[in-house]
Amino acid sequence: MLDAIRWDTDLIRRYDLAGPRYTSYPTAVQFNSQVGAFDLLHALRDSRKAQRPLSLYVHIPFCANICYYCACNKVITKDRSRALPYLQRLEQEMQLIACHLAPNQRVEQLHFGGGTPTFLNHDELRQLMALLRKHFNLLDDDSGDYGIEIDPREADWSTMGLLRELGFNRVSIGLQDLDPAVQRAVNRLQSLDETRAVIEAARTLQFRSINIDLIYGLPKQTPENFARTVEEVISLQPDRLSVFNYAHLPERFMPQRRINGSELPAPAEKLQMLQRTIEQLTAAGYRYIGMDHFALPDDELAIAQEESTLQRNFQGYTTHGHCDLIGLGVSAISQIGDLYCQNSSDLTHYQNALAGAQLATSRGLVCNADDRLRREVIQQLICNFSLKFEEIEQAFNIDFRGYFNELWPELEEMADDGLIELGSEAIIVLPAGRLLVRSVCMVFDAYLGQQNRQRFSRVI
Repeated sequence: MLDAIRWDTDLIRRYDLAGPRYTSYPTAVQFNSQVGAFDLLHALRDSRKAQRPLSLYVHIPFCANICYYCACNKVITKDRSRALPYLQRLEQEMQLIACHLAPNQRVEQLHFGGGTPTFLNHDELRQLMALLRKHFNLLDDDSGDYGIEIDPREADWSTMGLLRELGFNRVSIGLQDLDPAVQRAVNRLQSLDETRAVIEAARTLQFRSINIDLIYGLPKQTPENFARTVEEVISLQPDRLSVFNYAHLPERFMPQRRINGSELPAPAEKLQMLQRTIEQLTAAGYRYIGMDHFALPDDELAIAQEESTLQRNFQGYTTHGHCDLIGLGVSAISQIGDLYCQNSSDLTHYQNALAGAQLATSRGLVCNADDRLRREVIQQLICNFSLKFEEIEQAFNIDFRGYFNELWPELEEMADDGLIELGSEAIIVLPAGRLLVRSVCMVFDAYLGQQNRQRFSRVI
């Protein structure tokens, strides 16, 4: 893994296409309104019979301030009283779901996302965790993987102490960029001192893992000023780093219309930012996990990748892909067995459905045999950078070469270009292809030709 990435500018220019991030396959673009609450309840009963462990995701949509780059499902409001009716609906959703699960199905993973989860005050955070413990089998011995997204402007030492007391042991901190001019251009003013204070609190309180999110490609960024941000972040020594490519899609995300397009860095500058970031992080001892993610060698993700047990779901790279994922809250997505389903993304619709004692499931998809096969192929490539044909053939009772024969010319072209090694028994994503692994996965995506790729960000 020491030669995890080899930078090849020509290859990147050829294969830097728009495409899915593959937090699922099929992707959420394929979800349809034919799937509803009945399908969810049926899947929950199957989960109970199989006694599968659980991963819970709770979406808190509220933010006090708008960040212009943000594409998340959020509600911008200064009115903190809006949290209470939302928590009441969350409790109703928990009741409707938990009664179909077994009490002994352990919650191995819990994640609060948003929005800004710490928009909730301390009493509301206590109340929400109490409700989760009432309805689900949360672990009390700190062995679970319980994380929360943190905006350092909305958290202090007492908040971090409360979160640790409530059972959280991982934090993901939104930072994006430290340059004041960039921060003003995206309306997110956040000092290094604020961020450092939250990280120091997390370390003192013995949180198990700290992740920092960065974004390259924002307005007024240059390779030089972004390198300074990365340098400062390395000095904070997070366990993990997510370095995301900013996708400017103002026609889809209204807040992005406030960004001055003329201030965005050119594609060549973005490539420089990424190349320099990789060099800086590699020199500092971080390993490239894949898909914008880096981790220290002793981090669970790095270890899982070494052991070929790394997985991927709607929460990104994970060591808990064997769990059934239950999403709670507006727009939250669940993955239970072969079912994907998503709650309404409209806060009013979500709250009204639950007020009427109905689940807010609005769309989804049930995987067929071909979906399951391709999902496993993509998962192996994107997590392990390799795929052994025999394992797929035994698991799905197929002849790999025969099943995917029509794709072979495209795979051979990628092999000729040096992205992959294509043998008679396996595909190996080579160091020059690892940054472009999404492009390799896209070859196996049966739906991609049927949809508008403009819905997706570019690979790099």
